[in-house]
Amino acid sequence: MRAEPGSFRDSDSRVFYDERGDVLRSLSSDGLADWEALASSSLYSRFAEAGRLVGTELVDDDPAIRNGWAAVLRHERVPFVSYPYEWAFSMLKDAALLELDLVLAGLEEGLILKDASPYNVQWHGAQPVFIDIGSFERLRPGEPWAGYRQFCMLFLYPLLLQAYCGIPFQPLLRGSLEGIEATVCRRFLSLRDLLRRGVLSHVILHERLERRHGNTGGDIRRELEAAGFDQSLISANVARLRKLVGRLDLPAGESTWSGYGSSNTYSDEESQSKAEVVEAAARALHPRLVWDLGCNDGRYSRIAAKYADYTIAMDADHTTIDRLYRALAADAQRSVLPLVFDVADPSPALGWLNLERKTLAARGTPELTLCLAFVHHVAITNNIPLGSFLQWLRSLDSAVLIEFPAPEDPMVRTLLDRKRSGTHGDYQVATFERQLDEFFSVERMTTITETRTMYLAVPRQ
Repeated sequence: MRAEPGSFRDSDSRVFYDERGDVLRSLSSDGLADWEALASSSLYSRFAEAGRLVGTELVDDDPAIRNGWAAVLRHERVPFVSYPYEWAFSMLKDAALLELDLVLAGLEEGLILKDASPYNVQWHGAQPVFIDIGSFERLRPGEPWAGYRQFCMLFLYPLLLQAYCGIPFQPLLRGSLEGIEATVCRRFLSLRDLLRRGVLSHVILHERLERRHGNTGGDIRRELEAAGFDQSLISANVARLRKLVGRLDLPAGESTWSGYGSSNTYSDEESQSKAEVVEAAARALHPRLVWDLGCNDGRYSRIAAKYADYTIAMDADHTTIDRLYRALAADAQRSVLPLVFDVADPSPALGWLNLERKTLAARGTPELTLCLAFVHHVAITNNIPLGSFLQWLRSLDSAVLIEFPAPEDPMVRTLLDRKRSGTHGDYQVATFERQLDEFFSVERMTTITETRTMYLAVPRQ
């Protein structure tokens, strides 16, 4: 049994993995009673059948497995773990709505969520699924919803700041796993923003409570308990919160790369040829996991996904990923996960002992990596040496399909024109091919345009 290093904060519920990689959750006697109340509820069957609550079963009563715990659950394993600071706006919004729906449904059956963390939500493609079964507990009369403050810090404030101020929340959440405090959120808001929906009740009043109690959530909770909370009051407050979140949206506007898919330099014939190369590679490999680096509108992610178990579509542009997520959600796509991810500034290991949140590669490496219309941005825009980038690709131990635009390519010329003359003199086809050959064995080369070639390569052993 191997403990999940990010699961230690709840004394009634811990997550482990067995030798087969199955996800197990041990429960205390109180945790078991909460699980039994959940398992017998219509909430559980309704949300689990819809794929919005992780599939769970009670493990046979084996003392060796229980190891002193009251019971052990086995969970369905999600295809790939991601974090809120890698999600687009609409993903965080849909995850928030899922948690609020669970709170409302639970209240009808005497249950509530003890916390409200977006880390309790994962994805089957573009469908959110709540995974923290241990977060459900029986409702105690007179107590407020304990997860409200956490919901504000990790869901509501990030969404408000991006919807009202155009401030991307990803760097803020990556900078603090606890989220954004009310006092910090308030500093970002202008006088005009103070009049916007939800700011007074969920930011200003919350900030005043924190100032009064020295930012200690326990004192705030005791004051709320003293005010007297019944089920109907919690339901009304959560319903209003859900209505507020449902109305939030991204500010209108184009991003740097959100229109790239319709404005690139490929002809229709060249674009189709590129798609056929991607399809042939994915069909031949049938990879378990695909990474599409710099996926843009996700066209090639979708093609690869036809032959892969799961595909991660990554791009550093927030608006591009948000649009892709909405498109995938509209198609009920469950095998392509879009993430806001910058290869030049990747998600680090975070949390206690740097083990609670893992790097991307530590969560699962691909068997096929797509680098299409991407390498010139890494080398020229981000000033990352080609050899270093290729060495990183080799560390994934994955086959790669990499497109190299020559210095004469119009998009490359645009990037080079922004730099001082003579910069990136080593950005040449011959240099790239020599360095690629150091780490990979090229199996196939395909000319897509006069200035662009695609290389299918496998790692050298």
